Parts: sequence; structure tokens; C-alpha cells
Amino acid sequence: MTHTPVPEEIPLATINRRTLLAGAGGLALGGVGATAVSGAAHADPVRRPGRDVTSVAYIEVNDNSMLNPGQYTLEDGSPAFDIAVIFAANINYDGEKAYLHFNEDLQHVLDNAETTIRPLQRMGIKVTLSILGNHQGAGFANFPTRKAADRFAQEVSTTIRRYGLDGVDLDDEWVEYGANGTGQPNEFSFVSFVQSLRKRLPNRLITFYVIGPSAENQEHEGTRVGDLLDYAWNPYYGQFEDFDVPGLPRSQYGAAAVDLGPESDTDPELVRDFAERTVEGGYGVFLTYQLQEGDQTELVTAFTEPLYDSPARFG
Repeated sequence: MTHTPVPEEIPLATINRRTLLAGAGGLALGGVGATAVSGAAHADPVRRPGRDVTSVAYIEVNDNSMLNPGQYTLEDGSPAFDIAVIFAANINYDGEKAYLHFNEDLQHVLDNAETTIRPLQRMGIKVTLSILGNHQGAGFANFPTRKAADRFAQEVSTTIRRYGLDGVDLDDEWVEYGANGTGQPNEFSFVSFVQSLRKRLPNRLITFYVIGPSAENQEHEGTRVGDLLDYAWNPYYGQFEDFDVPGLPRSQYGAAAVDLGPESDTDPELVRDFAERTVEGGYGVFLTYQLQEGDQTELVTAFTEPLYDSPARFG
């Protein structure tokens, strides 16, 4: 997988961050300042005592083990990563409605949760499921009715509970809105979908990878998506970007995003700089992607020292 830095002048809704094949497997936490809407309760904070920043690891399960984040601890024995995101399930279209799809690699992770997910959770790492478009026209931003949005939210929430996951991450990429006769993005769809998710998952994490038409439709009839989310973050690796999520405080947002994959050539000094800027700016999330199988202690330590005053240990 390769990631190409995105020029800042390109409109947010027109950009994809990954080069994925069709069918590829593709949170936020109750941080400070979360506001309940319509009686919905946010999840308990993930942050451990003394931590102001939550570290997140997207794991591409087509290429890497979900257990990778559990290989890293701090000097006090606590995990270096707070959240591990399973990347990813797909939102597919059957000609009438959107439905949740898992490729073989993702299904293997879910079916073997006792060995692929539970070890992380026992360490205190939250494990969430990312949902991503799949070139079929179905996305979070074009549900034709609120009932359709709620139906998909019910399917998602059932899946999260069935596999004992800690929440869901929303990634509005690779949808190809309008394909297969599907509708274009509308004003109410994304807000309505997240409202339904929050009602159905009151004590689990809902996070948003701020990209796509959903990022341009975050408010409707007085409801702001940021009041329903736990966390959101910048989607462009190698960049430090502060995108607006109405209702979400900086303490629940991640401006720093780094790719730890073998083709990224990410410099530890860049990672350290982003971590220092995260602390200085009062941001609440540090985002990583493609943590590898082998020892990447230098890169992990580059953010754990500024964030947590501790080097990382591997193994």
C-alpha cells in the first residue's frame, strides 16, 4: 500500500487516502468536553491517568496482525497504544439497500476474536471496526431516508456487539456516489446515521476519519455531528491538519497523522515534531497507520516520549 501526500488546495470531498482494491477490508472516546445529544450517553474515557492524548493505530488486516499494537508498552507497563482500529469492513450495495461486508481477512479476525482481539482488550486497548466505501455507490452521506440510515446503523451496532468490539470508525472514502443508480450525498444522511448509531451504541466509541461528502454535511436541523462523536481526526498522513468538526473540542481531535508502513519512509523526527505540536496545541489524539510486524520502537518512541514522557518498549 502506498500513500501520496495530498495537496492542501484539493477540496476535502474529492480526495481518497489509500489505493485499495474493490472488496478490500477497508471511535471516538468520551473525552473532555463531550456533549450528549437527545439523551445519548458517551462512552467512558479511554485515557489513562496522566494522559491527555489518546494514541490510535489503524491496522490493515490484509497485510498486518491486529496484535501488533500490543507489542509496545511504556516504562510503567501500560500499552503505548490506546485504540486499535480494524481496517476495514465495507459498506456495500445490493441494488436496494446498503449492507455491511467483510472480506476473508477481516472475517478471519472477527471469527478468531479470542486470539486476535481479546489479548488487546485485556491489556486495556480498545478495539474498534472501521467501515469504508467499496466503489458501489452506498455511503454514509446518501441514505435516501432516515429509516434507511437507521436500518444500517442497526446492522452496524449488532455487529459491534456480536464480536465484542469497543466501537466503530467511519471512513467516507471509495464510495463512488451515484454508482449503480445510488443517490448523491444529501444534507441529512450522515447526521441521521450518526444519531442512530449513538442511540444504539450509547456506551461504545464512535469516531470519524474526516473525509468525503460526510465531512461536508456535519450539521442538520440544529444537530452537529461533533456533539455525537467521541473523537475525529485528520485523514492525511504526513500532514498536521486541523479540519473543522462542528461541536467537537480540540481535546477530542487529532491533527497529527503518520504512516508507519514500509513504503512511507516516515522520519522519526517528523513523528516527534507532530507529537510535540499535538501537546502544545492541546489536541487529544495522535493517529498512526500501518504499524508493522517487526520492531518499530524508534518510530513509536518518537511520539510516546513527547506524549507520555516515556520511551516505548517492544515485545
